[in-house]
Amino acid sequence: MQQDAGQISLNGNIWQRQEPDEGECSRLADAYGLPHILASMLCARGVAFDDVENFLYPKLQKLMPDPYVLKDMQKAAERMAQAVQRGQKVAIIGDYDVDGATSTSILTRFLRQVSINPIIHIPSREEGYGPSDLAFAEFKKSGADLVITIDCGTTAFDVLNRAATEFDIIVIDHHEAEVILPKVYAVVNPKRLDEENPYKYLEYMSAVGVGFMFLVAVNRLLREQGFYKNKTEPELMRLLDLVALGTVCDVVPLLGLNRAYVKQGLKVMAAQQNMGLKYLMKELKFSGAPTTYHLGFVLGPRINACGRVGDASLGSKLLCSENEVEAQELAQKFDTLNTDRKEIEKYVFLAAMEQVESKTQEYPMIFVYGKDWHQGVIGIVAGKLKERYHAPAFVMSIEEDEVKGSARSIEGLDLGALIISAKEKGLISGGGGHIMAAGFSLKEEQIPAFRQFVGEYVVNNIGNEKIVPQLPIDYTVSLNAVNIDLSEQLNLLEPYGSGNAEPIICVKDVSISWPQIIGSGHIKCTLVSALGAKVSAIAFRAVDSNLGNALLNSRGEVCDVVGHLKADDWQGRKRVQFIILDMMRKQ
Repeated sequence: MQQDAGQISLNGNIWQRQEPDEGECSRLADAYGLPHILASMLCARGVAFDDVENFLYPKLQKLMPDPYVLKDMQKAAERMAQAVQRGQKVAIIGDYDVDGATSTSILTRFLRQVSINPIIHIPSREEGYGPSDLAFAEFKKSGADLVITIDCGTTAFDVLNRAATEFDIIVIDHHEAEVILPKVYAVVNPKRLDEENPYKYLEYMSAVGVGFMFLVAVNRLLREQGFYKNKTEPELMRLLDLVALGTVCDVVPLLGLNRAYVKQGLKVMAAQQNMGLKYLMKELKFSGAPTTYHLGFVLGPRINACGRVGDASLGSKLLCSENEVEAQELAQKFDTLNTDRKEIEKYVFLAAMEQVESKTQEYPMIFVYGKDWHQGVIGIVAGKLKERYHAPAFVMSIEEDEVKGSARSIEGLDLGALIISAKEKGLISGGGGHIMAAGFSLKEEQIPAFRQFVGEYVVNNIGNEKIVPQLPIDYTVSLNAVNIDLSEQLNLLEPYGSGNAEPIICVKDVSISWPQIIGSGHIKCTLVSALGAKVSAIAFRAVDSNLGNALLNSRGEVCDVVGHLKADDWQGRKRVQFIILDMMRKQ
């Protein structure tokens, strides 16, 4: 990887140009008949020679192994099949985020199709993440025989160990595990420390991905047992729109099986077979084929909003709805809740910013908290602070009896491991998460000790120096190469997401012409080369930035720009637009 030595871009980044092995690129291009730019990007992303076809054309039948490869999967599937055959009462505990809503919904939709109407408990944020004694008290009153926790449960030892004396409990999860597991009927989690499955990419699955594998196993068992002899078998493929949505919104790497989930799921979503999603897209006046952008930044935030500032159960209700009136009313409510969420988030973000700017930070991290901060938005605020300061961010809401926290990380710091370590040392009362995101809880008097622990942990893992963010440049081209053909070649790398970012192209030696402000602070302009090539470009929300300043006040000076390519049909004519992310003046 080549770095522009000593140069910081207008957006404060160091550009890193990918330098893959040319021999390997040529070998790959020749073997698969690929353009050089595509072969170069595959090499730079570490796609192995034998994995190229599965990466570019991911298919479920090739990438999904036998579900029984995961520990306890067979045991869990057999118990669920038994519950279906006997018509037993099944209860589900989910989570209040999009992964939780989608994973709860695929279980619910499947069970309803096999004549089981499950009891669903989605905890409010005030109740707290994961299984609770309150939920199991409800299940006992309802006469539940089997309880499934999904997207939670792996480290809920106390609650589950108590409940396991009265219920059969199956945990389906993907969060970081500890050496000890709850003493329940089955724990299906690809991140179990005793897992030995040969498919490492299964560790990247979100809870909804693990849940789908579980349903594949249950459905196969029921078929083998003759359950569908006089019944219609559920169409599991119709659930892939929800699997794709949860996978993208949980920001897990889009590698291996996850790519197949999302690729196929986007096709299912385009057919609008899920009534709740159909009316949500209608409410947003959405048309055209959905992409991972729409899942992660349009649909996902609205479903997330109900768990953040509304009724946590609304997400699964919408995604499971078969009633048009109900689906339409819920979709309208989601948009209103999302507007409310934005206002609350803005307030907390500004308060957190004021705290950061007014204090000297002893450690290379953001560590802020407030008594009036809505715990439903602290995760989003942590993400924004991380992006703004390029440092791990810990944001806490001080409640009446407990402090609820959320954290977002940068490369090199494993938050899941940090939270487990803090819990083992008694510095927090609970928590869990992934490498890049985590949630936790503690007492107010524990904040100083936890802050010191986190600060020292950060220094030991990523050092004490302020980190300048690095922007990876996938390929460098001249402006005359920026066209529809190039855009369509790059589209083969879709779906984009964590672990497979949208390609960033550097266009060298261009000048900026006809800049103008449009919409909500966007800057539209034209890139022009010395040879006269012209490409339409736009920089979103750039007006109040160094980049925006440079674009608006360019005097024909030559510069390099980096960004994404977007193709669209305008008045029946295909064209390409360059989405400017950053810019560097020529020295």
